[in-house]
Amino acid sequence: MKNHKLSIVLFGLLLLINSCFKKSEKTSNIDYTKWEEYQGGPDRNQYSTLNQITLENVKNLKPAWSHSLSDSGQMQMNPIIVDGILYGIGPDVRPFALNATTGEEIWTYGDPLKAWHSTSRGVTYWSNGEEDKRIYYGMGSHLYAIDALTGELIEDFADNGRMDLHKGLPEIAREKFLISNAPGTIYKNLIIVPLRMSEGSDAAPGDIRAFNVLTGEMVWTFHTIPYPGEEGYKTWENKDAYKNINVGAVNNWCGMTIDRENGILYVPLGSASPDFYGGNRLGGNLYSDCLVALNVETGEKLWHFQFTHHDIWDRDLPSTPNLIEVERDGKKINAIAQITKQGYVYVFDRFSGEPLFDIEEVPVPESTLIGEKSWETQPIPVKPDPFARSSEALTEDDISPYAENRQELLQIFRNADRRFFAPPSENPVLLLPGYDGGAEWGGAAADPKDGIIYINSNEMAWLLTVEKTENRSSEKLTIGKQLYLNHCATCHQKDRSGIPESRTPSLINIEQKYEKLALMKHIDKGKGMMPGFPNLTSQVKESIAEFLLNLESDKQEITTDYSAYYDPYRHTGYHKFLDSNGLPALTPPWGTLNAINLNNGEYLWKIPLGETPELKEKGFPTTGTENYGGPVVTKNGLLFIAGTTDGIFRAFNKQTGELLWEYQLPAPAFATPSIYESDGKQFIVIACGGEKLGTPKGNQIVAFSL
Repeated sequence: MKNHKLSIVLFGLLLLINSCFKKSEKTSNIDYTKWEEYQGGPDRNQYSTLNQITLENVKNLKPAWSHSLSDSGQMQMNPIIVDGILYGIGPDVRPFALNATTGEEIWTYGDPLKAWHSTSRGVTYWSNGEEDKRIYYGMGSHLYAIDALTGELIEDFADNGRMDLHKGLPEIAREKFLISNAPGTIYKNLIIVPLRMSEGSDAAPGDIRAFNVLTGEMVWTFHTIPYPGEEGYKTWENKDAYKNINVGAVNNWCGMTIDRENGILYVPLGSASPDFYGGNRLGGNLYSDCLVALNVETGEKLWHFQFTHHDIWDRDLPSTPNLIEVERDGKKINAIAQITKQGYVYVFDRFSGEPLFDIEEVPVPESTLIGEKSWETQPIPVKPDPFARSSEALTEDDISPYAENRQELLQIFRNADRRFFAPPSENPVLLLPGYDGGAEWGGAAADPKDGIIYINSNEMAWLLTVEKTENRSSEKLTIGKQLYLNHCATCHQKDRSGIPESRTPSLINIEQKYEKLALMKHIDKGKGMMPGFPNLTSQVKESIAEFLLNLESDKQEITTDYSAYYDPYRHTGYHKFLDSNGLPALTPPWGTLNAINLNNGEYLWKIPLGETPELKEKGFPTTGTENYGGPVVTKNGLLFIAGTTDGIFRAFNKQTGELLWEYQLPAPAFATPSIYESDGKQFIVIACGGEKLGTPKGNQIVAFSL
């Protein structure tokens, strides 16, 4: 073990020495005129050097083509473009290829009658440089490989063209829920795949695994919940945490960043599960909520930093980090910047992991829940200032002036715990930034050379509560009700009433809408942000459906045993802090766009992002809105972003924040655009799926040009 640690230290020193002599080469081989990877390139900077569209002529942008998909609904995908072909994935998780100049379909893969209704952020391209060109994408618990030119399944990959993503996980996790809805990362003949998992006690472990792109064989694994003898094992007081009983996740779901020149994979990790109660996982919980740098050839850890100790707020890292250069004392430093749900930006030396701005461990409140022990401090960077408001800084003046029920909101506000990092409680905690941030999965954009980062942020507050779990050890429950409480109640509530403010529908009287087979299919496939549950057996899905449709018989009564996945507290669901008209209860802005100079930690500008039409019509100032999907920037000074509930695609001057162009899309685009050139013309393309946040559905991919 000592030799192993020494080898990692020596490897890190070699990289550091190497960086001193080759600073100018670190990003030199990334072609920023192309968009062949998720978020534009391996450094995830959402950046382009194409320059046909300028500050002066951007006002002349018009739709060049649009393509309508067979299914409509939320699309989060960021298209990639390779050799004149645009590759994307629809709301039914069927990949497609279009002519990048005209938008005409080349192929679509998958059976529409067996469509998987979830969300996917895109596909991954791999080629051997010759005739073998492949698209990889996740659907359900499998990774698929298809021919990039024909759309046909590559049957000699893994098991007839698809690989079970449970491969390499411990036996206890083989039937647990997981899906991949973000593109994998390629290094030579390796693919490393992000995974989304359950957020309860039944979650699978989030081990990072690399697979051979040709065969699907596992090449290496990194245990995110350390095994005995591994670094970090002692940060879990539950020494059996790695066995995946009552504890799981610590997974990468948002994607990864890679420095291919130096062979380093940067993995932003999520929280341990269950999300809001950590009594079964006391301790600091490495590598939960960490940015981990791995040797991509072997999976060995080079360095890590933990952003939230013993996370009980679901503060998982929401997006891929950015590989950039910053200047200090006249010298260029190869850096990595990680944005967070909490509204902070952390900046590190890319090779050593040393912070480039001081980080202080700040005392936070103690938990009062039985069996819980929150961590005493949390790490906060001295600079830059947070790009999102904190609940602790709010006063009663921050209750929205537009609210008709302002007095009611003031009472809720006064009764809520607004302290910095207030732990979950049976009494309401005002969570701001909210569950989704702050920053979210759309990521930040950056010019890799000038040290400026561009971040869109949410300003939505939520009310967090937990409740004691009922002791049902001897209670008689039907199988269906037991399974409903285990899998569905957090979102749809114990009484099936749903959470209207979060647009989680009520399931009361659902028998008026669904027959049993149709409801079972819905449980299996999911829809929108509801994940499917293909890992559940047909009998389990049938039992849940029969419970919801009031079709159970007395014979289905059983004695429930909750000992396997018992937590003394459960999360009561996702409740937004809204006024009686469904608008945010706090004063605007409700969404912002931020430009931060990471050379000195100062802001260039900050503006509201998005409009609330009903308030705009009354002459009120720009409010900003909730927003999902990230910005893209160009070397010649433009920033493009959609993502807002008003459905407008906008272009700004990236130096000043001045609005230069806007276009009303056919449906809101909760996605990041892509910039590319085809047949000598520059395009910017975006997926318009709507549906999220109660907006109208859409099914169009729209490309703009001059």
